[in-house]
Amino acid sequence: MSTDSVGSYAIGVERYQAGAYAEAESIFTELLTYDGDNPAALRMLGLVRLRLGQTEAALTALEAAHKRAPNDANIQLHYGLGLHAVGRYKDAAAQFRASAQILTADPAPYLNLSSALFELGDIAGALDAAKRARRRAPQLAQASYTVGIALMAADRLNEARQAFEEALRIDPNHADSWLNVGVSWYRQNNIGNAIAAMRRTLAVAPDHAGAAANLGAFLRLNGATEQGEALLDEFLKRNPNAAQVRINQAVALLSEGRPADALALLETALPPKEPEAANHWQLQRAAALLQLGRANEARIALAQCTALPAHMAPLMHWREVLFARARRDDSAAREHAGTLEDALEREGRLLPEHRIMAHFDLARFWATQNEPDRTFRHWTTGHRLLARFQPFSRERDLAMFDAIVRHFDRARLHDGPRAHNRDPAPVFVVGMPRSGTTLVEQIIAAHPQAHGAGERIALSEVFEKLGGETPGGVARVAACDAAALDEAAEHYLAALHELAPDKARVVDKMPGNYVYLGLAALMLPKARIIHCVRDPRDVGLSIFTFRFYGYHPYAHDLGDLGWYIGQHDRLMAHWRENLPNPILSVALTDWIDDFDTTLRRVLDFIALPYDPACERFYESNSRVMTVSRLQVKQPINARGIGRWRRYEEQLKPLIEALEAGGAVLPP
Repeated sequence: MSTDSVGSYAIGVERYQAGAYAEAESIFTELLTYDGDNPAALRMLGLVRLRLGQTEAALTALEAAHKRAPNDANIQLHYGLGLHAVGRYKDAAAQFRASAQILTADPAPYLNLSSALFELGDIAGALDAAKRARRRAPQLAQASYTVGIALMAADRLNEARQAFEEALRIDPNHADSWLNVGVSWYRQNNIGNAIAAMRRTLAVAPDHAGAAANLGAFLRLNGATEQGEALLDEFLKRNPNAAQVRINQAVALLSEGRPADALALLETALPPKEPEAANHWQLQRAAALLQLGRANEARIALAQCTALPAHMAPLMHWREVLFARARRDDSAAREHAGTLEDALEREGRLLPEHRIMAHFDLARFWATQNEPDRTFRHWTTGHRLLARFQPFSRERDLAMFDAIVRHFDRARLHDGPRAHNRDPAPVFVVGMPRSGTTLVEQIIAAHPQAHGAGERIALSEVFEKLGGETPGGVARVAACDAAALDEAAEHYLAALHELAPDKARVVDKMPGNYVYLGLAALMLPKARIIHCVRDPRDVGLSIFTFRFYGYHPYAHDLGDLGWYIGQHDRLMAHWRENLPNPILSVALTDWIDDFDTTLRRVLDFIALPYDPACERFYESNSRVMTVSRLQVKQPINARGIGRWRRYEEQLKPLIEALEAGGAVLPP
């Protein structure tokens, strides 16, 4: 290499190391115009182009370098990187092995060999290579991290998390280790720890797209749907090309029945180049197009899915079911549904959420095929998987309900201290999920003087702040003096009115607020409460048929579900007898039997004049976040009344628990 070449080469390396890849490419390209056989310059040009995403051009340069110096260990290593970048993993592994024999103290060859073997499906080999790298560099965080990745692929989750935690002891800011600690917790059904780990990832790497995508999804799984969506929206404003974030946001929009929004989100950006992300992108595009009735375009999208890994196959099988149904070919749909069932039995590496949703999708399909046993089997399996994330304890909940009844007795509610405000705006719509709470909210929200605020967690947050959801916490909440209640009410009402400053009534329709009505009465003396009622067998069945994204641990076993409905009925009977605030009970059948009379009764109860807009509630363009979104966008109908009879045999554990709890079961 001439003196000029040495100088240019050094400058190019310096610019590469500084991250100025375009400048470095220009320097090495010029150097090679007069020193074209320089293998070191060709190697660096290849590395620069890899950084610039020019994988084919990078491989050309690295291949040329390797031809000129086939025994240079650094060239072997970097040629392997080029082969890996274009998906030639077997050839890449050969280069990494060769360089490892020469670079006897360098962990890089084994780290990259582990990655190539992982792509080839050789998990044992990937783990062995990662451990060799760690032996060479025990204080290198990336080495322990790579061991963790291989252990996770082997489904050795506790050992994997230990390896990631070792990487974090070496480098507390190793973002990918934080992310995979979270993934390991998620795969072990600990969503709380998974969320915490994703937050730590973003704390050390605010623009980490994988962490943002996972956190948004985990928040949604934990019931914080709007918080998760807001997080993803904000992230995309800063990082519009974050493919996985767009994909997860599209999944959320599809689950809400918003295919046009999901499709727009995906089609206003370029698909990712990474194969798995590209496949997932097209699968979600196809789902959106199918929901929009554009089956031919969906088929084109799916044709772009190449080399689909086994753990993504169920997503494809379900779309094949939807294709068959779109062309009204029940025979083909049943065949594809059977293939999906086989895949669920055979494939062990599915993401928990993909497995859960597949069972609920199959249940929905077999329900249309009039196969109640097969339908119920998938609902049961889906809930059994969900129960791992949300363990339920009757003893814990019974202690809580007993404490509420004991501490919020008539004397405390009528004779003890209360807040001094007389604000009539709050309207609480409570009851079991699927009892008609969303319907009541949407009818009231259609009134020009009312606002539907959806399912707010504000009341439960106040309860937690003042005492907490334990028997001792209940006692502390009930013991609050007027000053504490006034302060809590001031903050609650300020946030409530900020939602709709010009409205006379604001509806909070969180069904589970029935637990906190004692606090609501003490804090908001003029609040009105509407209790939604439905045949508990229909309530139980309807809850069991849906994959809820909130925290509903009682819902995953039919016996627990029947027991919990009984506890709900018991607590509501206590409130009706002892609460100073008025409570109006509205049965779902009231709307069906006499809509006009029921509407006037509800509006009179919340002191609003009759308005015909409430009769056309289903024409509202308001966003509905609950699983009732489809039902409340159409006129009142009786399709869900008595649906439990179709599954009476399968619902025996629910019905027996309801009867044991003294539930009133209509004939």
